[in-house]
Amino acid sequence: MSGMADMRARPQSFLAFDYGTRRVGVAVGNSLLRQAQPLKTLAAQGEARFAAIETLVHEWQPSALVVGVPFHPDGAAHENTQRARRFGRQLHGRFHLPVSEVDERYSTTEALAEGAADVDAASAAVILDQFLRGLP
Repeated sequence: MSGMADMRARPQSFLAFDYGTRRVGVAVGNSLLRQAQPLKTLAAQGEARFAAIETLVHEWQPSALVVGVPFHPDGAAHENTQRARRFGRQLHGRFHLPVSEVDERYSTTEALAEGAADVDAASAAVILDQFLRGLP
């Protein structure tokens, strides 16, 4: 088996983020089980937020990161679309991991419908589940 085939066969782990200006929901999952689980919500701001994320990156050793990017129901971008994309670029710059964006239009609605105790973390899990379903 070639080295490239080995890389594709190895399960990948992911941390996903539901970005918000006040809180960031975090979920974890992998390509083997293809199921995300809510992890926690970070309420820290600025550098403290990135320090908390760094702790999670060291703990979970993800292969890549996933960021939910919000859009209006008609698909149009808005102010938070740009904020979430900027957050993704910051994650990539700080942790040197691939960052994928997922359209998170209805993640909070879905998390609420499921009766989530921690809506932000549950929304991150919805985002990651969507990403995992799209993997080859």
